[in-house]
Amino acid sequence: MQTAKPVTGMHVFLVLWKAFRAMEIIDKKSIASLGLGGHSDFAILEMLSTKGAMPINAIGRKVGLTSGSITTAMDRAESKGWVERSYHKDDRRVVLANLTAEGNQIIKNKMPQHAAALERASEVLSEDEKTTLISLLKKLGYHAQENHENIINNSQS
Repeated sequence: MQTAKPVTGMHVFLVLWKAFRAMEIIDKKSIASLGLGGHSDFAILEMLSTKGAMPINAIGRKVGLTSGSITTAMDRAESKGWVERSYHKDDRRVVLANLTAEGNQIIKNKMPQHAAALERASEVLSEDEKTTLISLLKKLGYHAQENHENIINNSQS
């Protein structure tokens, strides 16, 4: 009788990475098919629709864009009439972004179609499996985030 090989951290990472890439392709193609521009354009619209007006630099940090990239993405969204910029009432150094009525309507109309594509991609999992997967990914992510320096330092000694 053969014993099962232990699952390595490397294998966990590779499977996670491949699954993410496959889901990311669906995410990006869905966004593009809906005429919402690129992934960062959609991320800005989605964030503003759920959080309301936000400082532009905070949006950039949350969606993983540099200050130059968030400025370009905001310019694009503003030129389409989806967002508008304003100054913070107490600190004019802070530039806020907010959805326009058109941007709000676009995200409300397009989000259900995008959500449906992602739902179809994850339909292979039962509700219990989805819940377990989310719990495990959070556990792994929080551990890596909170301990990344110790993990790297201890693996190099």
